[in-house]
Amino acid sequence: MSGRIGTLAVIGVGLIGGSFARALREADRVEVVVGCGRGRENLEEAVRLGVVDRYTHDIGEAVSDADLVFLAVPLGAMRDAFGAMRATLPSTALVTDGGSAKASVVADCRAAAPELLGRFVPGHPIAGTEKNGVAASFAELYRNRRVILTPLEENEPHAVARVREMWEACGAEVTEMSVQHHDEVLAATSHLPHMLAFGLVDMLARMKENDEIFRYAAGGFRDFTRIASSNPVMWRDICIANRDALGPMLAAFANEMTELAKDISEADGERLLEIFERAKAARDRYVDGFK
Repeated sequence: MSGRIGTLAVIGVGLIGGSFARALREADRVEVVVGCGRGRENLEEAVRLGVVDRYTHDIGEAVSDADLVFLAVPLGAMRDAFGAMRATLPSTALVTDGGSAKASVVADCRAAAPELLGRFVPGHPIAGTEKNGVAASFAELYRNRRVILTPLEENEPHAVARVREMWEACGAEVTEMSVQHHDEVLAATSHLPHMLAFGLVDMLARMKENDEIFRYAAGGFRDFTRIASSNPVMWRDICIANRDALGPMLAAFANEMTELAKDISEADGERLLEIFERAKAARDRYVDGFK
């Protein structure tokens, strides 16, 4: 491939896939975008919005002329997607993805299309909103945001460099780490917070007084639980795919909450102040310090 992508195939034209296509278009780095997905209405809207030039429901057809394929489907659909593209994917085409867990995606590629491992570069953009569908996509989604690549031993060096180049054209800061380390880090920083938001809202919704609880919800509640509006299917798949890292993280947090409940019931003010001050200092230093 030259500096521009001739044909980009986006499998899953929603927030993530649509924003990738929009960003590359805005950067003048792609000539033709082919969309692929199940929902006709969403794909027709993608054409109307100029996100894709044409669409198909068939993955094999979508990738048949591709120079780069971006997989933006739920984790549970990755294996079938790899299997569907192997017969028609051009021998020079590269493949990457936007999945939130990497070990499962690599395992899916290895099982369904092992011959693609040399040119499949796993990736994960650390960006998104709670919105879904191509209408929610926008070209600036990845600007000044981090994208993690988890190159494989089988990857050809030019494939990694090319995928990195495309993400940088979207305005992203690209870093690399191992598959295992990625899944451990994201279990703590992304997957666990989503579980807390889903769990809290579900618990409150099942309480008898839930109408009053939600009616008087303050800004903090709204801010914290915003991510509970995220795609349930996507997050079900993430939980299952990254269960080896997420399960222990949830168990550790449950232990922390048990201890916190004990401190509160015992009115242990010194212990509570210690926890809150330590948490505030860590948040101020490590989150606000790395925007």
